[in-house]
Amino acid sequence: MHNLFIKRFATICSAVVIAASLAACGGSNQSADTIGFWDPYPQKNASSTWEAFVKRCAPKGYKIKRTGYPQSDLLNNLTTAVKAGNAPQIALIDNPKMPTAVDAGLVTDIKAAGINTKGYDSNIEAPGIIDNVQYGISYGSNALGLYYNPKILEKAGVDPASIKDWASLNKAIEQVVTSGSKGITFAGISGEEGTFQFLPWFWGAEGDLKHPKSQAETDALNLVSDWVRKGWAPKSVSTDNQSAAWDAFLTDQYGFSENGSWQAESAKEKGYGMIPIPGKSGGVAPVPTGGEFITMPTQKKADKNLSKATAEVINCLVDGDNLKKTNDEMVYLAAKRSVRNQQVKENQIWAPWVKPIEQAKGRTSDIGLKYEDVSAQLSEDLQVALNQR
Repeated sequence: MHNLFIKRFATICSAVVIAASLAACGGSNQSADTIGFWDPYPQKNASSTWEAFVKRCAPKGYKIKRTGYPQSDLLNNLTTAVKAGNAPQIALIDNPKMPTAVDAGLVTDIKAAGINTKGYDSNIEAPGIIDNVQYGISYGSNALGLYYNPKILEKAGVDPASIKDWASLNKAIEQVVTSGSKGITFAGISGEEGTFQFLPWFWGAEGDLKHPKSQAETDALNLVSDWVRKGWAPKSVSTDNQSAAWDAFLTDQYGFSENGSWQAESAKEKGYGMIPIPGKSGGVAPVPTGGEFITMPTQKKADKNLSKATAEVINCLVDGDNLKKTNDEMVYLAAKRSVRNQQVKENQIWAPWVKPIEQAKGRTSDIGLKYEDVSAQLSEDLQVALNQR
């Protein structure tokens, strides 16, 4: 009996791995008055403020069933669920995965569904707009910056305001190391997380993802690999993720750390400062937009009432005062300037992040699906450069 059930279950879920099928096929099985809501925040459990916030957006006569999946699992599970005709009504998808989701037919036109898409920053929304169709809405973004330890910089005689380009950054790191401290931490781990941290240096050298094999890539690879070769950055960067890089910085041994705006509160507690990542020849280097897109997955059976209720939920999350609340909950800066200004007014830790957010670039904005291959190539090249001895 058990074997027969498994066979039937596997058939329904298109012969995928049973464990993944159980999650995807069972996770959104619901009645007509239930709106399935998937997000990549499994750490936010049923007692979290996020869960309560989401559920308060349920329209009269409906309830929301929220499920949190690890970021790496959500898209695979959604693929299975859409094929099985058992998809949730709402799914939050990591922004570089949007072209993949669209190409696979997993998500639908949200503007046509009645979502208010006016007034958002075009650079943040770009990854969700493909062939002039908007398949998702990004309520906000995180970004990368260059944190610094003011005590270490003061001891080394470094004024962070003097760091305007790569030459002045290298001079500052050298002064920090000469004064007896360590230089800089960053995440060079293989995969998208390492590419994410490499892109500001690539773009800061005027790199173009349409032509990744370029002088810009060479210059950026030489910059970060020289930090390791000279002993200014730890050898572990080739395997360090962003959390590990931040933990190293928290030891108060390093002068600098490339990391994200999600560390702003802990940086404030430690008394750290932040400056935008400089371009090779000056100015602020573009950083990749972070964050997720709220999408409406493809449904095999259309239900106009449920679709309308789903749109109400999404509009609730991003309309009016709730846009700020949603970003505050996720520790993002809003994708609308007026709301960002309000966030900065209420909490000055966001002030230095405004320019990086407003100048950030979507990883897939220019090259769409090709980004997956480009990212993999950049990651491979980065690993080779960082592991040269």
